[in-house]
Amino acid sequence: MKMRELLKEKGRDITTIEAEAGIIEAAQRMADRKIGALMVEDEGRMGGIITERDIVTAMARMECEFKGLRVRDIMIKSENLIVAELDDNEDQVMAVMIRKNIRHMPIVESRELAGLVKAQVRFLTGFVE
Repeated sequence: MKMRELLKEKGRDITTIEAEAGIIEAAQRMADRKIGALMVEDEGRMGGIITERDIVTAMARMECEFKGLRVRDIMIKSENLIVAELDDNEDQVMAVMIRKNIRHMPIVESRELAGLVKAQVRFLTGFVE
């Protein structure tokens, strides 16, 4: 299945946050919506992504006042994002996500954000009834 078709099924709803927002606000937004990633807007453009993992890693590594930390301080910037195109195949995208150890991948169309997909790990262990 192509990413285009997958987004038609799952929808293109994307939850965003401003790069200047606080990390606590980002964590609250993820918790409220029961999601693991937010796309970051920076001056009206896609600035990057921030995930649960980024927040936990920052907590573990930084000995600073967490309340003063901003999304821009720990987000993965857009120039470092691994993205998929609408015409990419789902299996290929999943393989990249597994190989790069990422759980959320932005889907772009003409360099603009079209959607966000989460990795779905499938284990084939036989039939369970």
